[in-house]
Amino acid sequence: MSVIKETASMLTRDRVRLDSDIYRPREEGTFPVLLMRQPYGRAIASTVVYAHPTWYAKQGYIVVIQDVRGRGTSEGEFNPFIGEVEDGFDTVTWAAQLPRSTGKVGMYGFSYQGMTQLYAAASRPPALKVLCPGMVGYNLYSDWAYENGAFCLQANLGWAVQLAAETARLKRDRAAYQILHQASRHLPFDTPSPAFQKAFQTHCPGSFYQRWLAHPTFDRDWQSQIPPLDAIDLPQLHIGGWFDPYLRGTLNLYQQMAKTNSPQSLIIGPWAHLPWGRKVGAIDYGAAAASPIDSLQIRWFDCFLKGKENGILKEPPVRYFEMGSNQWRSFETIAQDNYRTYYLASDGLASIQDKSGQLLLTPDPQTQEDVLVSDPWRPVPSLGGHPSIPAGSFERSGIDCRTDVLTYTSEPLIEAITVVGQGFILIDCTADVPSFDLCGILSEVHPDGRVYNFTQGYIRVDFPQRPVKIPLQATCTTLKKGTCLRLSLSATCFPAYAINPGTGAFPGETDLIDRQIITITVERDRASQIQLPLL
Repeated sequence: MSVIKETASMLTRDRVRLDSDIYRPREEGTFPVLLMRQPYGRAIASTVVYAHPTWYAKQGYIVVIQDVRGRGTSEGEFNPFIGEVEDGFDTVTWAAQLPRSTGKVGMYGFSYQGMTQLYAAASRPPALKVLCPGMVGYNLYSDWAYENGAFCLQANLGWAVQLAAETARLKRDRAAYQILHQASRHLPFDTPSPAFQKAFQTHCPGSFYQRWLAHPTFDRDWQSQIPPLDAIDLPQLHIGGWFDPYLRGTLNLYQQMAKTNSPQSLIIGPWAHLPWGRKVGAIDYGAAAASPIDSLQIRWFDCFLKGKENGILKEPPVRYFEMGSNQWRSFETIAQDNYRTYYLASDGLASIQDKSGQLLLTPDPQTQEDVLVSDPWRPVPSLGGHPSIPAGSFERSGIDCRTDVLTYTSEPLIEAITVVGQGFILIDCTADVPSFDLCGILSEVHPDGRVYNFTQGYIRVDFPQRPVKIPLQATCTTLKKGTCLRLSLSATCFPAYAINPGTGAFPGETDLIDRQIITITVERDRASQIQLPLL
């Protein structure tokens, strides 16, 4: 089947022109429409993770890739996530009326392109029949910008600089583009130059980054940007990655949509936000880890746009890639209630020696307190996991050797264990400042001393709470017999997260000079533990 490409435009209800590339089969007949709305230039068409639109068109679809308002060649001003409900409705309605269209529309895309699906669906356009949202943080506050109250600095600033650079390019501001392009390669986390500040403030779309910093709590500004999920009742294929920073959003969305009357399916691979391949970080997960998403989406679209009986609705709704064994597993639900508890124990030197901090299956009444001192001059560096760039699993024994990292390690496992779902860490601790952060990272320790992270969590603590509960990123991983489980605990994870100054101020309210040295004491209490969901 050969494909014809053309460019077409439409007008929104407020008379703004939006431009699209359309890929259609050359053969006679009518075809359903697949729509992607994105802000990065429609020629890219999210080919960083998906097959080219030509491939989708050859499967018997009219494929529409649209520049959202104010991006690419589309008219208007781009303000991230603003106006996407109305523009989404207008675009779906227009796409359904294209020549040789059956009048049925499905949407696909990940990240921002996943969010545009939810915004469009919230307006209930009659032609929209099915969605395939990938890696979305539908609650922009808790799933995207902040994690448990901590600002996700590296991911947010990196994305903001990318969007600002594209705005400068569209406006032909060569000097600003060069400054922003260079900054994207070496993000200015602490001391941005005056030239960068001017270029960034001029071209950051809608000044959204500054607005996000200015709203560090879940207030009405954030609430107004959440797609009204109660208006969405469509079949959806949800796509996630174990090292994706928005995985909690994907899981939250799936759980909400599973309450509707429409079929829902969830697939999570061993992937970062991009790309979706067999190697993430320092680990090669094998040929099975290569993305099956394109073929799976076609089966999904064939079912709901063409009415094909292809058996997809008879398959288990949840599909996980199990890291470690490197195979796909199917489940009926994401719920997990089989938890194993590991208790923290120490002789007081968990920041010094590997064997001083232990993870035990029964609490040790003789355990000693550990004192953790965090110096903002030399924060613990972020390495992999879901919040860092690059993401994934890396060898981190060098970081665990730092004296501002507490490590607690189990005895070698007498049999393999498989962790499936979201665990959490409870730390009974006190601090000498009004506000502090805690970062907990779980790793597999190999017999030769290599240490590879597989999940982590981060939280900002602004009021006395004992114990502190740190939610972990959901995972599906098998720890091999003879390896050990390790918890690494620190008060910073920079630059993945902004450094807590210790004063109670938030990142947008403070200066470098105001940062405090923070002392945290992990108390002698049996409440400090890890709760791991096991298969």
